[in-house]
Amino acid sequence: MFHPPVPKNEFERVLDLSEFDLDYSSLEDNFKDLARLAANVAGTKISLVNLIDSFTQWSVSNHGLEIDQMPREDSVCQYTIMGDTPFEVADLAVDERFKDKFYVTDDPNLRYYYGLPLTTPEGNNIGALCMLDKELKTISPEKTELLKIIANEIVNRLRALKVINDLKGKLKQADETKKKVAHDIRGPLGGIIGLAQIISEQGKTNQIDEVLEFINLIQKSGKSLLELADEILTAEETKAPGADEFNLILLKDKLEKLYSPQARNKNINFGVHLSPDTATVPFSKNKLLQIIGNLISNAMKFTPEGGQVRVSLTLQTEKDTPTMLQIIVSDSGVGLSAEAIDQILGGISATTKGTEGEKGYGFGLALVTHLVHGLNGTFHIKSKPGEGATFEIQLPQLVV
Repeated sequence: MFHPPVPKNEFERVLDLSEFDLDYSSLEDNFKDLARLAANVAGTKISLVNLIDSFTQWSVSNHGLEIDQMPREDSVCQYTIMGDTPFEVADLAVDERFKDKFYVTDDPNLRYYYGLPLTTPEGNNIGALCMLDKELKTISPEKTELLKIIANEIVNRLRALKVINDLKGKLKQADETKKKVAHDIRGPLGGIIGLAQIISEQGKTNQIDEVLEFINLIQKSGKSLLELADEILTAEETKAPGADEFNLILLKDKLEKLYSPQARNKNINFGVHLSPDTATVPFSKNKLLQIIGNLISNAMKFTPEGGQVRVSLTLQTEKDTPTMLQIIVSDSGVGLSAEAIDQILGGISATTKGTEGEKGYGFGLALVTHLVHGLNGTFHIKSKPGEGATFEIQLPQLVV
């Protein structure tokens, strides 16, 4: 029995990956050309761009093999991210670590693997570019140098996506400033128009024609600005979620798309529920997929076959109180001891095994704790050994 390898800098690695704040289901078009180019350079039928988090290998782009994800402990790329050099398996069918894996014994019956780590400027291997084939292959040093260039370009594109998302966030802040300005000018404008009306009435009594004409112009200009402010406010109030936003409906659909395959693979009843009253109100998507995804993957890992994992999403928008996004993930799994709960909430990682012997990496919940605290949220766990677990998160939101 081979124990899955864990990089020495594992927490820094998954934290670095989380900073990209990626939606793993929407990256295909960004890397499809590079995946195809890598296969052509290597002379293999298949190439994959894989990102590896605490629990899952996400194939964010592929060429020659339709695959979206697999458990991290089943992947070959988990070995690639252990070092800075290419990782090659000459024949998967005779390697003790992989010969019994489903992708070797069943379709597509893979034999050859060649992978290069995707390394960030901080020195963290967040995934791998891998080439695979049903036939045995060799890759020359010259081709390896070309593949390294492709791997570097993948990381560069990920960094560019992050910059773009950051710019979108700044544009959102500009929109919020625009709304605040609109709010701020409505009061003074209303006062100006009221004052102009009073002076206008006095002017009629005094018959000051030139003053009347001037004040009437002020009145018209003030009304025009007030109408513009109302137009800005109305547009803001009715706008749909932007690229850097979710609403509860979009978040529910995204979670079901990403994690239903894991539930099916383990025969777990998985469901996402939301509060209908605020289902269409936009809120920031910042780190939500990383936070909730780690909770769901952890819950599925510790829930036996036939069990259930439930996600509840509620956006609380009560008047005169901060808007809060409440996330509850509950499972019917093996549960947690009080000591384990204290370790998680204290940001301490602990490696444990799942219900089917899955090796735990011990960093998923530590990452959740770190991210939630970084967003000024709260994280609570209710559990007892043998009675499942409930994870509850409250995150403050700026809803405009």
